[in-house]
Amino acid sequence: MRLLLDLGNTRLKWALWRPSADEWLARGALEWHQDMDAMLQEAWGALPAPTSIAAASVVSAEREAEVTAAVARQFGGEPCWFRTPASACGIHNAYAEPHRLGADRFLAMVAAFAEGHAPCVLASVGTALTLDALAGDGRHLGGLIAPGPRLMQASLREGTARVRPDGPGVILDMADNTTDAVSSGCWQAAVALTERFHARMSPRLGGSPLLILNGGDGPTLAPLLALPSRLGRDGVMRGLAVWSHRQSLAARPG
Repeated sequence: MRLLLDLGNTRLKWALWRPSADEWLARGALEWHQDMDAMLQEAWGALPAPTSIAAASVVSAEREAEVTAAVARQFGGEPCWFRTPASACGIHNAYAEPHRLGADRFLAMVAAFAEGHAPCVLASVGTALTLDALAGDGRHLGGLIAPGPRLMQASLREGTARVRPDGPGVILDMADNTTDAVSSGCWQAAVALTERFHARMSPRLGGSPLLILNGGDGPTLAPLLALPSRLGRDGVMRGLAVWSHRQSLAARPG
């Protein structure tokens, strides 16, 4: 059994995975503002000790250290941290400085490639909106990063004097009040960027690449798009599972 950890901007997601059957035995998620040590002790208290632990992170070194300490207290071991490489699991990183590509973006491509979905465009909709183009042979062609729709809304509230939404708002083509106008404008901006990136990348990806939506806000973006899409199955966690399994196979003698 392997414990997989996905340290995202908003949450820590974890899963206990059995490689032999490719099944999730337990899983959960915790918000960073919670008492992480106590919450992890409660979440992991009844878990059997994993044979190995793999982790991916887009957070600070301080938060990584916090999680490492919690893992050590609970299981007496340390995570094997995924650090974005130039190539792994069939994916070839487009970045000249490979480590600067977010681990979450690379692992989402690993999952898509392993599941036979390349060529494709991957959109992760969360705190940030990230877009990546993945060719059928595993080449990462590059991508874009923008604020996610909710972060866009927060920036308007914090950076303006009179734009004060009363609530989350409704997503419309045209709004007649500030609350709906802010929500609609930010979500429609994400729609426009996603559709434009897909259109620009399509010729380089063979015509009509699959669009895969990952991230917590993927289900909200999907029905707003004018093109078909597929909701990812926990892309980062699936990619981490593939990578960790390859690592364990490579470490075996002979």
